[in-house]
Amino acid sequence: MKFVRVFIHTAAIMPLRKLLSIRGMVSQRTCMQLGNRLLHNNVSYTNRTQTCGGLRETDIGKTVQLCGWLQYHRMGGLFLILRDWQGLVQCIVSQEKESLLPLVRDLNYETVVEVHGKVHARPAGQENKNLETGMIEVHVEDLKILNQSIQGLPFDIREFHDVKESLRMEYRYLDLRTKRMQRNLRLRSNMIMKMREFLCNKHGFVDVETPTLFRRTPGGAKEFIVPSRHPGKFYSLPQSPQQFKQLLMVGGIDRYFQVAKCYRDEGAKPERQPEFTQLDIEMSFVEMEGIQFLIEDLLHFSWPEDLEGRPETPFPRLTYQEAMRQYGIDKPDTRFDMTLTDVTKHLLDSGVQQFDRFTSSAESSIVAFRVPKGMDHMSLNDIQTLKEAALKIDDGKNKINIIDVRVGQNGEWKSSISKYLKPDTREKLAAATQLQSGDILFLAAGQRFKHNEILGRLRLECANHLQAKGIQVRDKTKFNFLWVQDFPLFLPKEDGSGLESAHHPFTAPRPDDIDLLNTHPEKVQGQHYDLVLNGNEIGGGSIRIHNADLQRYVLQDILKEDPSELKHLLEALSMGCPPHGGIALGLDRLFACLCNCDTIRDVIAFPKSSDGKDLMSQAPSPVSKADLERYHVEIKTESKK
Repeated sequence: MKFVRVFIHTAAIMPLRKLLSIRGMVSQRTCMQLGNRLLHNNVSYTNRTQTCGGLRETDIGKTVQLCGWLQYHRMGGLFLILRDWQGLVQCIVSQEKESLLPLVRDLNYETVVEVHGKVHARPAGQENKNLETGMIEVHVEDLKILNQSIQGLPFDIREFHDVKESLRMEYRYLDLRTKRMQRNLRLRSNMIMKMREFLCNKHGFVDVETPTLFRRTPGGAKEFIVPSRHPGKFYSLPQSPQQFKQLLMVGGIDRYFQVAKCYRDEGAKPERQPEFTQLDIEMSFVEMEGIQFLIEDLLHFSWPEDLEGRPETPFPRLTYQEAMRQYGIDKPDTRFDMTLTDVTKHLLDSGVQQFDRFTSSAESSIVAFRVPKGMDHMSLNDIQTLKEAALKIDDGKNKINIIDVRVGQNGEWKSSISKYLKPDTREKLAAATQLQSGDILFLAAGQRFKHNEILGRLRLECANHLQAKGIQVRDKTKFNFLWVQDFPLFLPKEDGSGLESAHHPFTAPRPDDIDLLNTHPEKVQGQHYDLVLNGNEIGGGSIRIHNADLQRYVLQDILKEDPSELKHLLEALSMGCPPHGGIALGLDRLFACLCNCDTIRDVIAFPKSSDGKDLMSQAPSPVSKADLERYHVEIKTESKK
């Protein structure tokens, strides 16, 4: 067996072929496959000996068999560039190979070919040090066309070739051939495999598949409904396996995980899809810190070997209140400063009307943040545009104004409030915010965190503006993980009709706040924690309610939901449910961050467009009348007025 392995590794497969052929055992192609079974690499069980992009100077002298796509050819096909997922290799067809010349002369790009040849060093002076295979070339001895591609593809499979995203999605199978998509999907695959190894092999988790046909869940995101053959009854596609994993805890599967498909009937965005994938985890007999330590170790273990920035543990922790005060958002990007500063005490009784009317309440404050050297990169029009972008989501009820202060190189303050501020007030404000010449200061006043949110959005808009100007604000090589915890358990509904869950209705309150459920539920903090990476929420979890009476009270008395919708869960909780908690990592968002992608669509093989459609297959699509009748569904069209 070792004798055969040496033949395969040196690509000297002909002696083995001849030996087996003489004995009449197998064909030459079957012989190659038989030999490849002895290897543990990315060409095992195939008709090739190496990948195109895997050849190096150490392979000089070897006879190889390659398969791939024709990237480019020149000089009438004498020079071929062959590509596979790992990279490119130059193949040379000698003019002496008369039988091959007619084949290669008219080959279309992206034709699939098989090449048999010998690896040579490139002639002196013809090396390409920018290419990993640039020191070698393959001299073709035989070539076979496996599948001729059509001429005039929708776009070229070239690096740095700019293609509209809609065209990429329409011809996704072509886009998948690009180096970018190959890297993204292979990084995704390798990291998920490491996650499985960590959870199953090292910590005894059980991989359990849960149904994707379920029933409607009260509260939370909108769900897709699926018609059934039972008249008037529908399935629902679950927005997460939340109830199933809690039921697994009741069933004694005390360490569960799943790479789960989830669904939400919401508009697609750069960071959201109607169907998405999450790493779902649940444990019994655990507290919040146990879940957090598990995830930190999981990410450290599964981090790609060729990716810098392996996270150090433990991750920093911020409370929800601290995150809102410092960053104006509960998923802060901590790769850059420009944090918010409370300057209320410095501007009390300042005479500025926009401030004075907000300083009478204990819940009011004035906050500010500084853009270092902002005067060098922001015009007055830029400042106005950025302020409008930050205010566009405001509902108008708070009437919050953003005030800017521009400090010239001579230290002169230019602002609508300059005349109201005394010299000592300016000094205190400058000291509190570290304001210097050339900086821009933004201020806003309000109650609770509404003005913090607006300045938090402006902080991000300013960072985007500076990045567009070529200023490195965010270091793309850094991966800043952060836990945000101690969220409110409930939030007021937008229409003011009551309370809704900040996370989901199964989140347990903090033990110290349980008594407040009966009197002031809006003040209760939950055992909910979010994992944030570079300003993106990539995970969320909580310790769950495991007491049936408490769960029924939250649903019925606080959230005003019908508990009969969750009869199965409430019964299960009453039959000996252990305390438990868990988390779900949004794998699409995680891999988009690790691959430095602007959209999660670039780490999903077959994503949906921004309006939730599959541009390749044109889904969703109409169905026949017979299908509608089978599922007791009738389509009603709006009458024209």
